Amino acid sequence: MDLFQRTARQLHDMLVKKEISASEITAAVYQRIEEVEDKVKSYLTITREHAEAKARQVDEKIAAGEPIAPLAGIPVAVKDNMCTEGIRTSCASKILHNFIPPYTATAVSKLHNADMVLVGKTNMDEFAMGSSNENSGFHITRNPWDINRVPGGSSGGSAAAVAAGEAIVSLGSDTGGSIRQPAAFCGVVGMKPTYGGVSRYGLVAYASSLDQIGPFTKDVTDMAHMLNVICGHDPLDSTSANIRQPDFTQHLVNDIKGMKIGVPREYMADGIAPPVKERIKEAIKKLTELGAYVEETNMPHTEFAMPAYYLIATAEASSNLARYDGVRYGLRVEDARDLVDMFMRSRSQGFGDEVKRRIMLGTYSLSAGYYDAYYLKALKVRTLIKQDFDKAFEKYDVLLSPTSPSTAFKIGEMVDDPIQMYLQDVCTIPVNLAGIPALSMPCGLADNLPVGLQLMGKAFAEGTLLRVAYTLEQNTDFTGLRPVIGGGAQ
Repeated sequence: MDLFQRTARQLHDMLVKKEISASEITAAVYQRIEEVEDKVKSYLTITREHAEAKARQVDEKIAAGEPIAPLAGIPVAVKDNMCTEGIRTSCASKILHNFIPPYTATAVSKLHNADMVLVGKTNMDEFAMGSSNENSGFHITRNPWDINRVPGGSSGGSAAAVAAGEAIVSLGSDTGGSIRQPAAFCGVVGMKPTYGGVSRYGLVAYASSLDQIGPFTKDVTDMAHMLNVICGHDPLDSTSANIRQPDFTQHLVNDIKGMKIGVPREYMADGIAPPVKERIKEAIKKLTELGAYVEETNMPHTEFAMPAYYLIATAEASSNLARYDGVRYGLRVEDARDLVDMFMRSRSQGFGDEVKRRIMLGTYSLSAGYYDAYYLKALKVRTLIKQDFDKAFEKYDVLLSPTSPSTAFKIGEMVDDPIQMYLQDVCTIPVNLAGIPALSMPCGLADNLPVGLQLMGKAFAEGTLLRVAYTLEQNTDFTGLRPVIGGGAQ
């Protein structure tokens, strides 16, 4: 097996045994990037000099006989909406095409402190607004399983990089499914931690009450190690939860006997593609065989999650994106007639169509005369959705659903139909509204494309999700599947 195909845990064991060096792992990943990046297009910025220097530091520690952290020397990619001091952070937007942050996001600093090797910054839907990566201001990332299909969004670059072997692990952000949906489309493991579990300091905001940073990995073991690195309280983030962080690897237990799993019928409705339903039902059967008690349940307010989300998220986006005005940083048009003209032309030229659409929708919902009718009502619906989850978790340890209603769709198939694109997140959006953790993992193939299974848990119960996912993983072989770039699996 090539180095770029191995998991972080496998590479760590090889490093400790001195069978390989961190520099060789980094070189193997960059060789892989040279081979496939022109087809996949996962990256916006490559940080090779930075990565090679970090790898040498890890090799020096090993040579000196010093112990190394579990993810030391492991190549990691970071979504380009997380600030990196001295390294361009564009959010895949032309309005920030030249922005070099003066500081680093806390989550990225934690990667550095764990001696991980930053390979580069990955492509995304502009300002994390999208479900296909087609809204990037620079180029479209392609799905490693079929380069004619989307990798999902908005963290499509990070998911595709891990699936294609262009990084061993990566970070993305999830506002309404932007980690889980691309994880499902690309056949990798993706986790949205509990809101407040990972610092948002240095994450360029889309919707502040919904955004959360989380990892992409090849398997569940690597996911536990990544959560150990990035989770924890941060005084720089006022929404960061000040709770004791567990060792997530302690939850990698191959045993779910007696656990109760609920399957909300609203998540298995008519809009879910039949092949996706079949893979989910097969996973449910396997979990039952492994000793879990699985039954259907209901979440009565699920149907209102989509409209509530697109009012809350866009309202927050309209406020957060007001700072991009051509004055302090980013794009500023030349030859503006006056200040107002500069504002209008800078924002018109700098933002893409989807970003403009969401800003206008959010501004409208917050405007005088409409605030109570739209935004305030959406907040009340959000409370009802959270109460649905609270009630469900009184009975069940975990809730289960498809991650996405379909497998990866073709590039251009939905780009002119925003409503159909929004519906791709129908299974993931309620989790963000409730602020709870959720994990997507592969559960098989449909027409040679990965199908994602979503596990949802109560707040700060990431360990429970890891246990169920690990047990399913150990008794199936789906997370071991790797794409042949351009189509198929190996």
